[in-house]
Amino acid sequence: MSEPFYKNGLKFGCKRCSFCCGHSPGFVYLSLRDLTELRTFLKMSVTEFVSKYCRWADYYYGEQVLALLEKKNYDCILWENGCSCYSARPVQCSTYPFWSWMIKDQATWDECAQDCPGMRNEEGKLWTFEEIEANKNAYDANKPLTRAQVEKMLNEEKLC
Repeated sequence: MSEPFYKNGLKFGCKRCSFCCGHSPGFVYLSLRDLTELRTFLKMSVTEFVSKYCRWADYYYGEQVLALLEKKNYDCILWENGCSCYSARPVQCSTYPFWSWMIKDQATWDECAQDCPGMRNEEGKLWTFEEIEANKNAYDANKPLTRAQVEKMLNEEKLC
């Protein structure tokens, strides 16, 4: 197996353009970790957070999973001239742009970089192979909550 194209690291430095946080349709899928961090940060119950900030998104094999809402202009519901929950942001957001599908090869990285000035930022931080792999692994391990899992949590919360 050949070595990854990023074996010597990649430069990335966010330019705060917010392109990854909106401007076009997309999904920020929420895992249990994400839901817990966000609702704790906002001091909300599961029921309150889900009803105010979430929607159901179609996922693989016909399953529906929890995702953040988007505003009418496609910006993330948590975007307010910056992430309003930055310290509690979802893993999907904190691992960008080192998602497994984005770093699968140089061509894909270069194509994605067309929309992200941070990926073309030569003054950006040189991310090491180990840092990139850690982000990729965190992204891959971060599984979104299914409708059944969330409904169970909501029912348990009602019983308390």
